[in-house]
Amino acid sequence: MGVGVAVGLSGFAFGVTSAGSGLTLLQTCALSLLVFTGASQFALVGALAAGGNPLTAAAGAFFLGVRNAFYGLRLSQLLALPRAVRPFAAHWVIDETTAVALAQPTRRSVRLGFTVTGLTLYVLWNLTTLLGAIGAEAIGDTDAWGLDAAGPAVFLALLAPMLKSVTERAVAGIAVVLGLALLPVLPAGVPVLVAALAAPAVLYVEGRRRPPSGHAAEKRAQNEAQNDAHDGAHDGAHDSVRNEAPGEDR
Repeated sequence: MGVGVAVGLSGFAFGVTSAGSGLTLLQTCALSLLVFTGASQFALVGALAAGGNPLTAAAGAFFLGVRNAFYGLRLSQLLALPRAVRPFAAHWVIDETTAVALAQPTRRSVRLGFTVTGLTLYVLWNLTTLLGAIGAEAIGDTDAWGLDAAGPAVFLALLAPMLKSVTERAVAGIAVVLGLALLPVLPAGVPVLVAALAAPAVLYVEGRRRPPSGHAAEKRAQNEAQNDAHDGAHDGAHDSVRNEAPGEDR
């Protein structure tokens, strides 16, 4: 619930930004109700505010939203929801709900964390979007409030403890470098997708360092054969000593 509250309040920033970009109150609220993915919404209204073409702005928002599809592939296994519920749950598959769900140890806690975070965030995000759009003039510059940084900050705080292995940290580090390096030269949303290539790249390099599975199995078999030969020689020597010892009267 804490994640939902913290990030939900950043809807103020979106409401103000959207109103400032020229969207009406109805259009602003419709984006939060129907799209409900903050990064894509900010990308759309930001491009419009800068005078960009609506189709280009929508394309950038779409590319940013593609990452949610990858989240859904993993969450579908963890949540294992009934088929009738999945379309509604899919609307809540975003950065924060995914991070909370992945941090849970059991399926029950995964479902609870996903549902509570999604519900809290959805309600507050839409409420604060409405208030931000209505009071855009009174709130002024949202950069001074820092509300737009709440979402990424919470997401990083949830993600950091999950990076336990060297491989996971390498993937995260390379993804950050790729995203920041490509941000000035590629359209909005594309750097995020390119950064996702860090995972297969790191796994490929790690796989090259490991010996092939057949080689490992062969090596293990050789070790077992050597151990068996050693045990056989030891048993043979022991039997010879026993046979040479004086026998006992029976």
